[in-house]
Amino acid sequence: MKIALSADHRGAASVTLLKEKLTREGHEAVLMGDCSGSPCDYPEQAWKVGNAVAQGQADLGILICGTGIGMSIAANKVKGVRAAVVHDEMTAQLSRAHNNANILCVSADLLGQRLIESIAEVWLRTQFEGGRHSRRIRKIAAMEQGVDPATVND
Repeated sequence: MKIALSADHRGAASVTLLKEKLTREGHEAVLMGDCSGSPCDYPEQAWKVGNAVAQGQADLGILICGTGIGMSIAANKVKGVRAAVVHDEMTAQLSRAHNNANILCVSADLLGQRLIESIAEVWLRTQFEGGRHSRRIRKIAAMEQGVDPATVND
């Protein structure tokens, strides 16, 4: 699987270690943007990963900043992105199974490296359940088009 990764300065160390782990596990993990640890603005990193995922240049994306919140807000501005801030393995699993999240956002400051890696493992192996959740994803897509989601039927 091809995974686009990035981080701001607060997540630089974590994203580098995660990339190494994902590569060892056979994924094509690609760091996008400046992840050197120098001060940078998270919206730029979120834009790079968001576009790569939305345009099909990567299957999924992972973003790391201090809290994960800023990356999620910024990435969700890219049409076609469903970025989820995840705190543990349960929210990782549900973000994929129910919300079909295509970008994972995690906190470098609040989670340890082991937990970040465990969250990523669960998130990457979880499949979208479809069913009733598909209708909700279609409603999110309608909202991106400026359409009232209440008008989307099965």
